[in-house]
Order: sequence, then structure tokens, then C-alpha cells
Amino acid sequence: MLFNIKEKKNNETNLIKIGALLIHTAKIDENYSKEEEEIVKKTLQSLGAKENNLNDLIEMAKKCEKDANQILDFTREIKNLEDADKIKIIKSLWKIIYSNKDADIYETNLMRRLAGLLYIDSKIMGNIKKEIQDEIL
Repeated sequence: MLFNIKEKKNNETNLIKIGALLIHTAKIDENYSKEEEEIVKKTLQSLGAKENNLNDLIEMAKKCEKDANQILDFTREIKNLEDADKIKIIKSLWKIIYSNKDADIYETNLMRRLAGLLYIDSKIMGNIKKEIQDEIL
């Protein structure tokens, strides 16, 4: 029984950190839109967040993002996720960036840094970026 509680707590912590990274990416251009928040919600749900807990997770993620000093605070747990989950997160980050049809230098710099921090090969990162550009633009 104790294992299940600990596992649930770890999953919630991961979801909060993922949410914080997504929100940080959305805010980097100083325009956090409803469309970007919807991408955050859908991503968290696809990673296991329950509908009835989603708004609380988003609020905790916003607080985590606000209180964090650097993106390392968000990426520590994320880099240990399975590759499929990391790819979902990367796709969502690019969707957030291109939700306003443009990527500025701060956003692209963030994604370069995240590729290294999350151990994502630059070729894979480029392929995901192109896939999302083709989907959105």
C-alpha cells in the first residue's frame, strides 16, 4: 500500500514539473494564451493526469514555474522518463511555441538547451520541430 502512495506522489510531482516546463515555454514570449494552456492540459492528460485533478495540477505547476530559478528544476525528473513520454513533451513544447505561428530567438534557444538537458538528439529534435511546423503552419 505504501508503494502505491509513493508512486502516486512521484507521478504527481513529475506532472507538476512537466506542467511547469510547458508553462515556462508558453510564458517565454510574454504571451501566455488560452490556446497554450489547452496544449498544457492535453499534454498532462496524455501523460496520466486525471480530469478531476487537472486544474489543481495546473495551479501547482504555475506556482512551481514562478518559484523556479532555472529550467534545471523542471528537467531533472523529465530526463528520466521513457523516450515516448519525452517525445510527447517535446512535441507539446513545439506546439506551444508555434501556437502563435512564429518562434522567436528565446524560444528556439530554450529548445536547444532542452535538447541537451533531456538527452534528445538534435536530429530527433529537428524532425519533431519540422513535424509540428508542417502540422501548424
